[in-house]
Order: sequence, then C-alpha cells, then structure tokens
Amino acid sequence: MNIAVLGAGAWGTALAISAAGPSGRAHRVTLWARDAAQAADLQVQRENRRYLPGFALPEGLQVSHAPLEGSDAPTHGADLVIVATPMAGLRGTLERLREHPAPVAWLCKGFEAPRGEPGAMGLMGHEIRAEVAPHLQAGVLSGPSFAQEVARGQPTALVAASEHASVRTALVVAFHSTVLRVYANDDIVGVEVGGAVKNVLAIATGLCDGLNLGLNARAALITRGLSEMTRLGVALGARVDTFMGLSGLGDLVLTATGDLSRNRKVGQLLAQGLSLPQAVDSLGHVAEGVYSARTVVQRARKLGVDMPISEAVVALLDGQLKPAQAVATLMGRDPKDETV
Repeated sequence: MNIAVLGAGAWGTALAISAAGPSGRAHRVTLWARDAAQAADLQVQRENRRYLPGFALPEGLQVSHAPLEGSDAPTHGADLVIVATPMAGLRGTLERLREHPAPVAWLCKGFEAPRGEPGAMGLMGHEIRAEVAPHLQAGVLSGPSFAQEVARGQPTALVAASEHASVRTALVVAFHSTVLRVYANDDIVGVEVGGAVKNVLAIATGLCDGLNLGLNARAALITRGLSEMTRLGVALGARVDTFMGLSGLGDLVLTATGDLSRNRKVGQLLAQGLSLPQAVDSLGHVAEGVYSARTVVQRARKLGVDMPISEAVVALLDGQLKPAQAVATLMGRDPKDETV
C-alpha cells in the first residue's frame, strides 16, 4: 500500500514509522514535512529530532517537502493520505485534497477556531470536510495513543471512523498489525466529539492532580466528565455506545491520567501558579484542549447541554477563576441524581 503522511509532528511521524517498520506491514510510506529545513534534517539524520527524538526512521520510509500539487506531490498515486497537521491546518489541507481519488483521514482532535462573524461556531473535522470537500472519501483515525509508545511498538488500539466503508477498510489495512489494533466505527460524530472533549477534561484532571486533591477526586472528574462528553455527543447526533469505546472512555482515561498528556500538563502547571501563556509555552507542542474548550462550551450552551466541568475549565483559562475557585465551584453545585 502507498501511504502519504502529511505533517511531520510527533504523531504523524510515529504512525509513519509504524506503517513502514517491521511491526507493521512494510507499506511504502512518504512522510511530508511543510518546513524545508525539517525535511532536510529528517532525511540526513533519519530521526525526527524536534518532535520525536530517539526513534529511527525505517530504511524504506521516504521524506518529502515537494509541493502538494503536481506529479511530484507525495499524494500523487497514494492509496491513502493521512493528514497529520494540527486542527488549525486541517481546513487548508482538505481544500487541497478535495479532488483526491483515494481515501483521506486526519489525526487531529478538537474544534477549529470559530471563523467569520461573531457567534460563529468552531467545527470538528468531519464538519470541515463537509464544507470544503463534500465529495471526498474521508474519516478520522483516533483513540488512546501516545506517539512515543506507538513509535516504540508498544501495544495500542485505535478506531477508524468514517461514514465511508472504503475509508475504514483502508485505515485497517494500512495500520492494523501485531502491535497496533484498529477497530472500525461508522459513528464519526461520536468519535470526534470524544477526541475533542477529552482534551478539555484532561486539563481539569491535571488541575486536580496539581492541587493534590487525591485519587477520589480524579475518579469523580473522569466519570462525570464522561457524562458531559456523552451528553454533548448525543445532542450532536452520536450514539451513546461510542463513548464507552476507545475514542470516548479509552482516550479520556489515557489523556486524563498519562504523564505524556500535554493537556493534563497544562492543568498541572496552572495549579502551580503559572499563567496560561507560560504553561502553553513550556510545552513546546500544541495542547488542543486549550483551543477547543471555549468551542465545546459554546456548542453545549447552544444545544442546552449541561457541562459544568468544561465550563469551569473555560473560566480558569480565561482568568475568571483561580484553580482553587474552579474546584470550589464544582463542589458547591446543588445535589442531583446521577444521570448521563
């Protein structure tokens, strides 16, 4: 299979290594870097020293910086194109791929920043695709996954979500291996809601851990956060059972508790007294929850969905609440029955 991975960040590089390496199916993989200097360094060093240091690129993995149009484009003749950009780069990339004949899938999780007039809503990946490339056979590869563990060949399970069976099949063929299980799911709305909201909830659990509130508090946040995620997803048309799977509960548990989670780290740093710019700058990578939180709350309010944890995260990020105040706000809510 001929696979093009557009974006040489940590996750794109890890998947390229997995697909091209000995634990995968030894596909023909091209890793495309937007930055010419990074592409040259990848080619010479055979390692992504900036985003995924310590992992050698397999011998057969090609590196490209060619334009995305024309006969030399890495997507030319590709059986599958993986968009490994941050959410901010997805729209422009899908516009350039809108006539591509083969399946396309993106890796980013979250909401695009609102565009246009005040009050406009930020969109998830499948909503962006519907706007800019409605005829594209496309979907998302999501689930609980840290790039370092995938590149190392440690056991991981992902979900390939799309309304198109051809996309789900292509993703399974491309990445399913002895160390990476890929499950198919046609509920792309639920999978993308899970991927977006879990990042916001991970900030809350990072705050909980940073304030040393204990494991009881962490468990409560994760459980009630899953209820928030499910309510929003169902209101947007997702199935309830999707949130009991890899892209819901699985990704939430990983991102909310794993030491490699950037979103959890933001919450921990805020609890230590750092400002939001200081916390974000210290990461060196994108923490999508910081940019998605406001849109999560905006869409929930419009749909009449109650999401108190996400509301508290937004108030914290906007400087309206201090860390301890955010916790007090949640704990001070009136009692209620336990429901989703």
